[in-house]
Order: sequence, then structure tokens, then C-alpha cells
Amino acid sequence: MKKYIILLSLLVFVFCGSKEKNISSHSHEHEAQASEVSDQGAHEHEQEANLHEGEEHTELQLSAKKQKEWGIVVGTATKQDIVSKITIPGVLALNQNKTAHISSFVKGKVVSLSSDLGDRVNKKQVMVTINSPDFVQAQATFLQARAKLNLSRQEVERAKMLLQEKAIEQKEYLRREAGHAELSTEYGAAESILHSYGIEHEQIQELIKKCDSLVEKGELCKLADPNLCILSPVEGTVIFRDVTVGEHVEPQKILFTVSNLNTLWAHLDAYEKDLPYISKKSEVTIKSALYPEKEFTGKIAYISDLIDEKLRTIKIRVEVKNDEGLLKPNMYIQGDVENRQTEKKTLAIPEEAIQNMNGEKIVFVLEKEDVFAVCYVELGEKIGNKRIIAKGLEEGEKIVIKGAFNLKAELTKASFGSAHVH
Repeated sequence: MKKYIILLSLLVFVFCGSKEKNISSHSHEHEAQASEVSDQGAHEHEQEANLHEGEEHTELQLSAKKQKEWGIVVGTATKQDIVSKITIPGVLALNQNKTAHISSFVKGKVVSLSSDLGDRVNKKQVMVTINSPDFVQAQATFLQARAKLNLSRQEVERAKMLLQEKAIEQKEYLRREAGHAELSTEYGAAESILHSYGIEHEQIQELIKKCDSLVEKGELCKLADPNLCILSPVEGTVIFRDVTVGEHVEPQKILFTVSNLNTLWAHLDAYEKDLPYISKKSEVTIKSALYPEKEFTGKIAYISDLIDEKLRTIKIRVEVKNDEGLLKPNMYIQGDVENRQTEKKTLAIPEEAIQNMNGEKIVFVLEKEDVFAVCYVELGEKIGNKRIIAKGLEEGEKIVIKGAFNLKAELTKASFGSAHVH
């Protein structure tokens, strides 16, 4: 019995010692695993920090084959004259400063026509001849006023001599002098009427010369010509005619329109937002869909002071050279308005070369034959399809000007600071 008790005690001792050993073994294994997880987390954190630090000089390696497939084009960042360019629709019109509507100065009957549609006429060239009784009366009134004035002048001169001889009183002399002044006024008014009919000073002098010649011969001065020639006040082309021989015309009716088509006006409708890029110093090129290979130079003559409250546009008037006569009034055109923005050259690159990444602006700089590095830049004003670079890029650096979006897309997919694309 005693023997069994001793054996049972030994079994219990062995069992408890074994259990304690297993518990101790599991405890050490758990601590080792925890330590390993902690070390791995620290390593991953360290890797993440290195990636952040490397973002300022991220690189992409791209083979020549891939560069061609992705449409990568490399150019040089250069300083240049910055010129803004905007295209504005418009329509051509007559140059009103070189256009004349011709009508008769008096009522009358058309005797003859000297011009027709499409004719090129010179300044002061006869367009139409009008037989007018009113014109006859105007000449007669002028010649009568002149005769009275001459007679009055002689009377004043004689009165002056008589006054010196005390043959007349001062009062009588003054009366005659006042009458002469009145006749001088009437003569001037009669001459002005002739001028209003288009009669020039040289023609009036010729009329006076002929009248004096007749008077010297003892004949009456009956030189009134009923035919009034209407002249063109400008050089140009006859673009309108509304008169026939034998027609009775009134002064208010337009008989001809003559315009110099060597220059036209282009009326452009610029948007309100384009105003900062438009001035009278701007260079303008007019283009027409009818002549895609032609460019016509123009100059801004007028910028309206009012903006259309509905369309939010402003009228720009451009004077366009039309020496070849290809452009026609009422033709639809486009005006390319260029405006130099700075006095000195500025570093600017195509807008397409600039990409947005994580809220910052970047460009890709070619460092080696197949290595492109990210370059962070600060942008200035946008001019046309280019953007001024204020900071971050140096003149002469090789940059991606086309295909930069593909590089950015690959960079976004990459999980590390550098990626290698083959």
C-alpha cells in the first residue's frame, strides 16, 4: 500500500512540471511574435518617411520606345516676347471716312450722267449735270449784288473827295459808307449760296471775269448758266446709283454713293473678358474663310466706351487695308488681335507642359536621355496658350512640352519615389 502511494505522488509531480513548462514556452513565443510585429511596423514607417522626403526629386525612367508611343516631345525653356493673341468674329463695312453720298444741291432736271456703277472716279470728277432754274437765280443774284457793290464803292470814294472839299456834310458821307457796308454783306451772302451749290472760288472768279469782259464791251452781263455739274467729293468706286437722264430730282435724294475700297472697316465684337488684352497699340490681322492663305493687316481705330448689356460684348473698329480688292463690305471675317505684354523677354512655356499634382504645379525636366524629373514651379500670368513661369524653372532646361499628362498618370500609379517603365 505504501508502495502505491509513493508511485501516485511521482505521477502527479511529473504531470504538473510538464504543464508549467508548456505555459512558460507559450509565453516566450507570444513575446517574440509581438516584438517581430513591432519591428516590422517601425520599418514600414521608416520606408514611408523616406518616400515623402524623396517626393521633391521624383524621377521616371522611360525608354525611347515608350517615349515615342506616349507622344513625348521635349523642348527648351526659353525667354521670349510674350504676345497675347485672341480671335474675335466680325463683319466688314465701308470706310465711312472715305465714303460720300452724292445728291443734287438744287431742284432740277437731269441733263446727263457721267458715271455708272463700278466706275472708278477721281475727286472733283463730274458725276451728273442738273438743269436748274434755282441755280440760274443764284448766279443772277450774285452778279447783281456785285454790280451794286461796285457802284456803291465808287459813290463812297466820290463822297470822300466831296467831304474833303466840304461839299457835303459828314452825315451824308457816313450814310453812303453804311450803304456800302450793307451791300458788301449782301454780296458775301450771294457768293456763299454759290459755294453751297458746289461752285468753287476759281469758278466764281471765272464768272466775274467773263462778266467784266462783257461790261467793257458795253453789253449786259447775262452769263447765268442753268446747268449745274455735281462733282464727286472723294476718290473711289461708284457702289450705288439711283438716277436716270430726264428725271426731276430734289436735294434730299441720294443719286450716287462713292467709296474708296482700298481700306475697309472691320467691326469686331470682343468679349468683356478680352478687354485687358486689347488696345489701340494692338496688332490686328484680318482673315476670311474665302482666302485661308491670305492675311490682311489692320489697325484699331476705335474701341467703344459701352458694353452691350445683353451680349456682354464691346465694339472694336479696325481699319483694314484692301489694296487687292479681295475683301468686300458685309463679308464675315475673323480678327486676330495681338498685344505685347512686356517690354522685356519673359520665361514662358506651353500650357500643355504644366500638370497639376497634389495641388501643386509641376513640369517634367529631361535629366538624362531616358530620365525625367519632376520640377515644381510657380506660375505667372496666362498669355494665349502659354504660361509665364515665375519660379522653379531656369532658362535652357529641357522640358516635356507634349505628352506630360502621360508621365503624370504613370507617376500617380507608381507606389515609390521612382518608377522604371520599359
